[in-house]
Amino acid sequence: MNMGERLRELRLRRKISQEEVARHIGITRSAYSHYEINNRQPVYDTLIKLAAYFDVSLDFIIGGSQSKAKNELSVTPDTKEILSLFQHMNHEQRKKSINLITDFMRQEHRVNDSG
Repeated sequence: MNMGERLRELRLRRKISQEEVARHIGITRSAYSHYEINNRQPVYDTLIKLAAYFDVSLDFIIGGSQSKAKNELSVTPDTKEILSLFQHMNHEQRKKSINLITDFMRQEHRVNDSG
């Protein structure tokens, strides 16, 4: 698998747009699109930003390692934000937040099943 295919796979697994990735790492959507279709190669600084954004090693991005994650759990930017919020909560706030998320997911599951 080449670098463009890996970038596309990482992006699609997170269900995010090229625009979203490009905005986060500070390039245009067009430039990012060229990376995914292998028309251009990102400069080193951009490779570092992509690896950090997708939480993978540089080796994985450039086509070396078959293992994508730097650790077992690949964490998206949204997950990092949620974890940061949780770190500032007390035990009771965490418990309430977990219950709210659980209730929300159950409701979504019911809606999707019915319709």
